[in-house]
Amino acid sequence: MSSQDLSFLPDPDADSISSDVATFNGIMVSTQVPTRADGSLELGDITLQSECTLQALKVALERAGSSMDRVMHLTIYLTDMADRAAFNEVYKRFFAKPWPVRAAIGVAALAVEGMRVEVTAMAAKA
Repeated sequence: MSSQDLSFLPDPDADSISSDVATFNGIMVSTQVPTRADGSLELGDITLQSECTLQALKVALERAGSSMDRVMHLTIYLTDMADRAAFNEVYKRFFAKPWPVRAAIGVAALAVEGMRVEVTAMAAKA
């Protein structure tokens, strides 16, 4: 694959050391965290964090010319696997059958204390 086949959309955060989206005849979205529309972090309960995280993913995909219904793979990071059921309830409001391939991974901690969920995704271009 030549470098002409790759493109990167920077994260809007000037201090970020990660692109927000990389495309390669598909789209790979970097980690999305529970960010509110105003850019602040949502550190409330798992339902609020899941809603903000999946909304951030939706926005990133749309910026890259894709959408939630084009997501092929999702990796979900949870600091407490007991939160999986609550995350899944929110997930079902953002995704429908056929469901993306996905993995839920329990982690000891995330980048910010109090953050309970993070996701990465791979999607097809629209």
